[in-house]
Amino acid sequence: MRASLHFLSAQKLQRRALPLALLFLPLVLCGIAPLTGCNKLPKFEDKRPVYVVAKQVSLRDRVAAVSNHTGVVVNGQRVMVIEEGRRFLRVRTDKNEIGWLEERTVIDQKTFDGFQQLARDHENDPVVSRATLRDALYMHLTPGRDTERFYLMQEGAKLELLERTSVEKPAAPGGVGPVRRPASAAQQKQLDAKSAAETAKNGESAKTEEPMPPALTREDWWLVRDEQKHYGWIVSHRLDVDLPQEIAGYSEGQRIVGAYVLRTVIDPDLNTPDHKVQEYLTVENAYKDGLPYDYDQVRIFTWNMKRHRYETAFRQRNLYGYLPVTVQAGEKPTFSLQLSINGVVKVDPVTGVTRPVSWIPFNFEMDGQMVRKVTNAPLPTFKPPEDPDKKEKAKKKKR
Repeated sequence: MRASLHFLSAQKLQRRALPLALLFLPLVLCGIAPLTGCNKLPKFEDKRPVYVVAKQVSLRDRVAAVSNHTGVVVNGQRVMVIEEGRRFLRVRTDKNEIGWLEERTVIDQKTFDGFQQLARDHENDPVVSRATLRDALYMHLTPGRDTERFYLMQEGAKLELLERTSVEKPAAPGGVGPVRRPASAAQQKQLDAKSAAETAKNGESAKTEEPMPPALTREDWWLVRDEQKHYGWIVSHRLDVDLPQEIAGYSEGQRIVGAYVLRTVIDPDLNTPDHKVQEYLTVENAYKDGLPYDYDQVRIFTWNMKRHRYETAFRQRNLYGYLPVTVQAGEKPTFSLQLSINGVVKVDPVTGVTRPVSWIPFNFEMDGQMVRKVTNAPLPTFKPPEDPDKKEKAKKKKR
């Protein structure tokens, strides 16, 4: 009797243990028989490279509201696309991290090659001036806020300025076109007078013609190079040109585009360890974007040994000058200015860079405090264009 009971209990235990053994059987087989394929990972084919634009992006294991973190990529990093979805890409990093990210956070190979070509085209350009970035900002492939961007520069980045241009501002929020300045009272008066003259000349049909639209608002952009030798365009009002503090207060309401050291002099009475002070050449223009020239005024600051202060030794206004300015520093420094002869300019259709059609390099040299023009041609000066708003205000003041 007892023997039969033990036999029945053993059968029951075997029946209960059998399902558990079946559950662990695949794991055991994978451990002892790797050739069956249980340890093989799925293979992905690299389709094309892309480059991360965003500052930092987390990779996810799936495109869903709830997903797992599989890695991190940062600005400028190259990754390979292995699968494409709607608005999302599955990518692989150099560390073999695989995950999904949004397509808008990367640029393609063609855009990346465009930035590389921009660097090759301008790697030997002379430095016009140096500046500091006010806050984090992207470099653009061409001037304009809606153009392709890539490299992200951090706040306080040191930049070398290479070339200036001006482009139309983007559309106003909720608008349908570029931002336009409203016509001033003087401009509207001119438009009304022109419309009346056309009506008198051509009859009633002239009344149906629309008035001339006001000028488009433009903003300046600079082609820059950062410390990592990246090249790109950035909007000008987001950077501060590096100026010597000792002459920054002498701007007299003008924007100093560039400041260049002419020579170093020694003032024994100067309260500095080496008693040295530098004399500068500056090129300036008005605080206004969209000008057809880079600067319209040149000044030279020399050091007065008796009064121990800077003074203006040379000033020339009403120029149409273009960068770069060439300076040969020394005891008798020389400098050269690129000046337009007739004020006629040509515009690059891609970048919008304005250059003079006819220009001459005018050379100057200094001897002591005297500045002498070496070039025999007469210095071309132009009367600055009148501001209609300023003229109208002056008339109201007289009344």
